Amino acid sequence: MATIKISAKDVKALRDQTGAGMMDCKKALVEANGDMEEAIAYLRKKGQKMTEKRADRDANEGVVVAATSDDNTKGIVVRIGCETDFVAKNDDFVTFAKSVADAALAAFVATKEDLLAVTMDGQTIADKLIERTGVIGEKIELSSYEKLEAAQVVPYIHMGHKAGVIVGFNKANDGLAEAGRNVAMQIAAMKPIAVDKDGVDASVVQKEIEIGMDQARQDGKPEAMLEKIAQGKLGKFYKEKTLLNQEYVKAEKKETVKQYIQSIDKELTVTDFKHVTLG
Repeated sequence: MATIKISAKDVKALRDQTGAGMMDCKKALVEANGDMEEAIAYLRKKGQKMTEKRADRDANEGVVVAATSDDNTKGIVVRIGCETDFVAKNDDFVTFAKSVADAALAAFVATKEDLLAVTMDGQTIADKLIERTGVIGEKIELSSYEKLEAAQVVPYIHMGHKAGVIVGFNKANDGLAEAGRNVAMQIAAMKPIAVDKDGVDASVVQKEIEIGMDQARQDGKPEAMLEKIAQGKLGKFYKEKTLLNQEYVKAEKKETVKQYIQSIDKELTVTDFKHVTLG
């Protein structure tokens, strides 16, 4: 049986289309007798086998990308996970993560599962991830996807793609390019769990009250005073854990995030935020 001659041009074309290594592309073309579509299928099957083999591995490293639409009314954050920091720092991997973010922003679907079904360069994102697993040899996954819509959305990428934040505001304002980024940086640093106290889950509030009462009881406080003391501790909890009530960390004078925002526009407030990190 004659050996199929594979040209360097064909190898490059397959590499450009799949991102696989030169030797992997050459082998795939040999196995496929020079058929480009069969070679792509071969690489995809290799990726599927690798995905199944590494299913129990942790993909705690990766890249987080935040992006907004041209009119700044929509924003998304995606995290593409991998196993090692070495892969996460690779320029090709970062470019791939950004391309997934672009597709996510364009589609603006409801869930992570919906995003996996979105088509990107002729393939679903799910298939793209499988293909990347075969190419890189590590578990590659869509670890997180968050979105929000508001009058103005501001993005922020923290610490070399290790975290991403999007913040939604109730109205557009020329001063939000800088101020919105400052608020996003606050979120990345201080990790609030809600915009304001009304956004804290009732179960979390109840747990904090129980903890406060228990602590006061252990301190020997009278039973009749326990709930009042716990409510006081709850106020401190809101100041530490809700964005608008937190002390603004970049302030030259002591002020809350709410006060900082209202110094730009008295009617301005945060409607929602999304914060995605590695790990």
